[in-house]
Amino acid sequence: MVMPGYRGRIERILKRASVKVGDKVKVESRGRTYVGVLMPRTDLGDPNHLVLKLSSGYNVGVRVEAATKVTLLESGELPRLTLPRPEIVQDPNKPLVTIVGTGGTIASRVDYRTGAVYPSFTAEDICSAVPEIAEIANIRVVEACNVFSEHMTPDLWVKIARVVAREINAGAAGVVVAHGTDTMGYTSAALSFMLRGLFRPVVLVGSQRSSDRPSSDAALNLISAVAVAARSDIAEVTVVMHGTTDDDFCLIHRGTKVRKCHTSRRDAFQSINEVPLGMVRNAQIKMFRDDYQRASQGGRVRVQGKMERRVSLVKVTPGLPSNVIRDIISSGGKGIVLEGTGLGHAPESLFDGLALAQRRRIPVVMTSQCLWGRVDMNVYSTGRDLLRLGVIPAEDMLPEVAWVKLMWVLGRTRDPERVAKLMLQNVAGEITPRTRPDVFLRPIFEAK
Repeated sequence: MVMPGYRGRIERILKRASVKVGDKVKVESRGRTYVGVLMPRTDLGDPNHLVLKLSSGYNVGVRVEAATKVTLLESGELPRLTLPRPEIVQDPNKPLVTIVGTGGTIASRVDYRTGAVYPSFTAEDICSAVPEIAEIANIRVVEACNVFSEHMTPDLWVKIARVVAREINAGAAGVVVAHGTDTMGYTSAALSFMLRGLFRPVVLVGSQRSSDRPSSDAALNLISAVAVAARSDIAEVTVVMHGTTDDDFCLIHRGTKVRKCHTSRRDAFQSINEVPLGMVRNAQIKMFRDDYQRASQGGRVRVQGKMERRVSLVKVTPGLPSNVIRDIISSGGKGIVLEGTGLGHAPESLFDGLALAQRRRIPVVMTSQCLWGRVDMNVYSTGRDLLRLGVIPAEDMLPEVAWVKLMWVLGRTRDPERVAKLMLQNVAGEITPRTRPDVFLRPIFEAK
């Protein structure tokens, strides 16, 4: 008998009534009667209740006590989460957009046995779940990988980049990469550096809440992402996600300037140190800025996918000892990014290790924990000492973006002078030329 999630006394009661998950039952408890389909439930919740799906479509939990009576009304089948697969007719008048599946919450559902969220839909399922995107473009779906974003790796970045380049070079008007939100900023940065000669939009999109939840942001995010891929004149890697907690619009963020700033809010993604490129409302695009790379009809995308994996990102803390740096060097590390304090500082306790890195010709890059603002190591004596130790200031780059960029730069050259020059070169919009004081926490796009 199939009883996912039920155990102990409640399982025995259900078995005595010859009831299994999926059956229609009547439950009489505390003077009230409930009729519905017995649903699977989480292993980790209160073991003394069962879950019914009522005729209204809502689920209800019913506490089971000694006097509770359960009666089988009609046998049924174990519920399975399925999606319709409407036939999508290709329209020669619409642009072609490729959706590249990588996994993540936008392609996930809840496992009712454990309560956990698992990647289970293919890229085709994503397309079928949001049929509105077929009104915007002809949709082609491919899968690069199927992992939650916490399991993303540099090797998978390269694989995704090659799939994206192949699709654009084959004629796609734009590419949407469905990606988990936890490390989306890392992947968007990696693609921004790897994809050279990009002449069409590449849009990363995800969702904070799984597709089978009523509060899911997956549909609006995906519709908006496809609109940017199909209709925008952007030739950059971007991230498109909710702009507010409501279902009103999405924001278009540059791939090297975006960070997930909240664990669960639907508007978790923000552009750091700059205004978003634009917004999408009702699948219509409004640009806020004009300093972005423009799309063209022709070109060829190349993938510069050689990455030095042995790069460390170190958060600077008070009294951080030099053996942290020494251990990185002794274990074969080839580059270090410091997430320093304030304007780009580190304690004197770290100086011996930094001197060793300088002698070993291992580049050290300085970013700030502050996120907003930029590194300026000429203001205080500590910063100037760090400059003399060869530390490279990373302007206003996000720490994770500087980490990805240093991996990419070390894939091009190991010469310290060339490394420093490339790190200070604005390759993919990762460096804002001038810090704007009016862009802080809540950017000024709300006034536009």
